[in-house]
Amino acid sequence: MHVERYGSGANLILGLHGWSGSHDSFAPLRPFLPPDVSLYAPDLPGYGRSPAPRQWRLDLVADEIAGLIRQLAQPCLTLLGNCSGGLLGLCAVLRLQQEGLERLVHSILLIDPFAYWPWYFRVFASPAIGRYAYACSFRNPIGRWLVNRSLAGRRLEDTDLTDGLDSISADLAVQSLGMLRQIPGPEAFGGIQLPITILYGEKTFQSVRRSAAVYRRVWPQAQVVEIAGAGHVPLREAPAAVVRALLERLPCQKR
Repeated sequence: MHVERYGSGANLILGLHGWSGSHDSFAPLRPFLPPDVSLYAPDLPGYGRSPAPRQWRLDLVADEIAGLIRQLAQPCLTLLGNCSGGLLGLCAVLRLQQEGLERLVHSILLIDPFAYWPWYFRVFASPAIGRYAYACSFRNPIGRWLVNRSLAGRRLEDTDLTDGLDSISADLAVQSLGMLRQIPGPEAFGGIQLPITILYGEKTFQSVRRSAAVYRRVWPQAQVVEIAGAGHVPLREAPAAVVRALLERLPCQKR
């Protein structure tokens, strides 16, 4: 995987982007990172400058992420996952757990994680109409404008919820969503005992809020943090607040 590094400090954060993202998803955090922190942000398989996996299988992608964690591992690595990237990160932690290496990750922060499959993802993952639905919604400016208008209450005024989707082919979108559908339900992650923070914006989707409550039952140790004023993309809408959550909530980053 292609990996970008933001910062040069000894405390490491591994940022995993969501369905429409790339390593650039984490660039807004850079000005707010303290000098003792480095954020490593890969392009996940098939995205940005990273080649697609041999097959779109969850185990292969989770293995690649687990391999990157093993390469970076030191006593203070924090996993930062945005939306579906967080779920892939959890799958990688399960792979490490099977090897007795779960503690290579010190703590986890998940931004807007889903605990179940939203209906609109089912549409785009459909072999019959997924490519057509994706092209109509995200591959043309009118479709993207309509999506943003319909979701105006879930974002700040200057936030584009379709940002990046116009550069992803319909084939990649459908294949990667098919892989994401292989992610197990929340209960499969119940054995992860690491410190966990769930972060979402005040204006995010109700499905994200309900998902946070589900995960809170799965992980009694989890903390849930709402960012005032932000929507579904706190990385762009409230980057300083995301960094504060990392520094204040995760033991790995405390001074």
